[in-house]
Amino acid sequence: MGKIIRIGTRESQLAVWQATKVQQLLAQNNFQSELVYIKSEGDIDLQTPLYEMGVQGIFTKSIDIALLNNKIDIAVHSMKDVPTQLAKGIVQAAVLERASYKDILVYKDAALVNDEWAMVNEDPSKFEASLTTHQSPITIATSSIRRKAQWLNRFPNHILENLRGNVNTRLRKVAESNWHGAIFAAAGLERINLRPVNSIELNWMLPAPAQGAIMVVCRQGDDFCLDACGHFNDTNTAICTKIERDFLRILLGGCSTPISALAEVNNDTIIFKGNILSVDGKEKVVIEKNIPIAEADNFGKIAAAYLLANGGQKIADDIRNATK
Repeated sequence: MGKIIRIGTRESQLAVWQATKVQQLLAQNNFQSELVYIKSEGDIDLQTPLYEMGVQGIFTKSIDIALLNNKIDIAVHSMKDVPTQLAKGIVQAAVLERASYKDILVYKDAALVNDEWAMVNEDPSKFEASLTTHQSPITIATSSIRRKAQWLNRFPNHILENLRGNVNTRLRKVAESNWHGAIFAAAGLERINLRPVNSIELNWMLPAPAQGAIMVVCRQGDDFCLDACGHFNDTNTAICTKIERDFLRILLGGCSTPISALAEVNNDTIIFKGNILSVDGKEKVVIEKNIPIAEADNFGKIAAAYLLANGGQKIADDIRNATK
């Protein structure tokens, strides 16, 4: 019998789904594995807004410690939760093929999907005018400062409420609340078959860097696990998420900031979109650029430098000063 790879995962339904997916991919390549469950800070404290908890690494820190202490061999994470600078001694082993990168709005009244709520992707003034059956202002829930900033940039008169917990808990809170809706990552709900009928993709909302991607990490120098995971590494997803995470790291470095990025491969071209917003959504600087895939390696850093030089520096400085 060969080595059994110990896979570290959080206990949430989505985290277990992701770890099980990696376990299946390992099995397809004749590697044995088992799941090891680890609770994270982000799972223990479900009340404090993520941006008040020093969110970077909050869902990965406990598992990283277990990995470095040799209690597990690999860890599976939603890539958008992973700090842009991996802990010393930990390396990226694989990135799975990306699922949907979209954010979706789960709204309260399914009967409105074909008229009022469907207007959310139209001109903002048209959407506001269409909501004839709802009292104003509209209240939307999210724990993401990025989603909050983009929503307020588009709908400045709406109220944003904090929403914490795993996807099951958040869906229940939406159903039990008097909110009009809440924002979720499409991939998270779709992977565990929980996306409600009363939901709509937000085509104008740019995702968090690496949203929709799953990352596997292992200890530096663990050639056995690096080889095992290398069999299912998706090259295009790895290229695109590197660009997005480099962009994030140079701009500010944490996922508790309103920074968004999306890189996509189209034949031999990378199509990139990125932005940074003020926390209240009032200020926004964007970049959109296409480059040859051969120039992808340092492009995230180049795109971030461009954004900083063209209005982004002031926003970044204001965010840093506000958190001191």
